[in-house]
Amino acid sequence: MDDVTVPRRSTMADIAAKAGVSPSTVSKVLHGRSDVSPQTRGRIQRLLGQHGYTLPGHGEHPGGLIEFVINELDNPWAVELIRGAEEAAQAEGMGLVVSAVHRRSKLARHWLEALGNRGSLGAILVVSELSAEQERELGRMGIPFVVVQPSENENPDTPAVGSTSWQGGFSATRHLIELGHRRIAMITGPAGRLTSRVRLDGYRAALDQAGIEPDPTLIRHGDYSHEPAYHLSLELLRLPDRPTAVFAGNDLQALGAYRAAKECGLRVPEDVSVVGFDDLPFAQWVAPPLTTVRQPLADMAGMAVRLLVQLINGEQPETPRVELATRLIVRESTAQAASA
Repeated sequence: MDDVTVPRRSTMADIAAKAGVSPSTVSKVLHGRSDVSPQTRGRIQRLLGQHGYTLPGHGEHPGGLIEFVINELDNPWAVELIRGAEEAAQAEGMGLVVSAVHRRSKLARHWLEALGNRGSLGAILVVSELSAEQERELGRMGIPFVVVQPSENENPDTPAVGSTSWQGGFSATRHLIELGHRRIAMITGPAGRLTSRVRLDGYRAALDQAGIEPDPTLIRHGDYSHEPAYHLSLELLRLPDRPTAVFAGNDLQALGAYRAAKECGLRVPEDVSVVGFDDLPFAQWVAPPLTTVRQPLADMAGMAVRLLVQLINGEQPETPRVELATRLIVRESTAQAASA
């Protein structure tokens, strides 16, 4: 990561020590609570103002600002996460600042500098990877953070919120097996991404449980977007012994499979069944409505905000790493297997 010379920001514990009070008292003042004496409130407010915190009544968001940092903003998946984070932040009386790092592996220097200058209280990170060096830099700045969809390389003690992706991959594949499919293809995300590997592991486990030998020629790695999934689906559906079903790593990839099936003269689900992952809002409006694994994206972001607020308040969450349940939603894009 680029060298960043951003001064360490005073934490609420630092301010509490200077004011001679507990961190919870500082939190009460920061969030506009009334159960603090005027003398103590004034002393804490002066210290908060001196250290760059947004004071109650001195801005649009009296509870302060939190950062929401995401790789990209150009897909509905991001919109659902931001919606959940915004609702949770509002419930806490806080504002949300959204930043995109545009698929860069590093948190950019200008973002870290801006974070220090804005006086944000903490950060929600939805990035491909967070290195130990980046974690140390945020810690040096006194910025607590929570990761959404953590990578496998992150510190296991880092507060994080994810979903039961393995179970999602397993249930999607088992659903297709129960419909009589044996040639089941999978288009997943980048090979190095934890969510890709875990969903693929769930797919393989379901095949193994049914006594079906996984066929490596039916597995493809995309990038969780529509266009590559379309081309990968064309490859699969043009195989001499083509699959009768496609499990896509997300709903955008499922749309790529829809498009490829149409181009190959195949009907969904009569000739090929398709299952997605995420259950984005458009999944129920496409034709045919998409069978998909519901990942509670808005709830995940909301949970991340609530964990972050605990950290900001100087509290230690009882469960710093949380996985929310996925659930298969059966619609009209899957049917009994037809002969290929």
